[in-house]
Amino acid sequence: MTAEPDEALIAGAERLFERPWRFLKSAPELEFLPPADKVEVAFAGRSNVGKSSLINALLRQNGIARTSNTPGRTQELNFFETDDVPLYVVDMPGYGFAKAPKEKVDSWNELISGYLRGRPTLARVFVLVDGRHGLKPHDLAVMAMLDEAAVSYQLVLTKTDKIKPTELDALIKTTSAALGKHAAAFPFLLATSAEKGQGISDLRLAIATILAERT
Repeated sequence: MTAEPDEALIAGAERLFERPWRFLKSAPELEFLPPADKVEVAFAGRSNVGKSSLINALLRQNGIARTSNTPGRTQELNFFETDDVPLYVVDMPGYGFAKAPKEKVDSWNELISGYLRGRPTLARVFVLVDGRHGLKPHDLAVMAMLDEAAVSYQLVLTKTDKIKPTELDALIKTTSAALGKHAAAFPFLLATSAEKGQGISDLRLAIATILAERT
């Protein structure tokens, strides 16, 4: 049983994401990354998992991260920041299916791999999993890569408002059990809905806790 989070930290988490966040830059290749001078949390997931929508909800700014019904829209590492806080929020290219030439998809995958394995300030990767479908082979492959690279990651179920509560309970149980097989996985997953706002406060608290621990 986990301890209840500190009330001051909860309040701080909400204040952190009430600040005006802004888009900093896109990095199509590793050489274009910003200086590794802030704590970073990154969001990864299959194409069209709802990653940009979740980031918009997290930062309380509709449209700060581009959303699209076309898988593969996010093709670069996109960095977001706010004043006087040593934190980057990073929107990563979607993995898996993408409507693009194989060469382009391969370059995206190379970018993802290089960033995950070599970024010293990367504190945690939030791996987004579509709550309607659960873990898929591409998710498991990324988790295995993160395990190998010893990069801490946490699973985030998305679009959980699209399934029944009993189905969600079963999915949480089976997915949590699967986490025990992955060395770098944070043991607790988050269930969210960008559309309904479910779980967004928990996600903010997780990020605020990481920032507090690292700074």
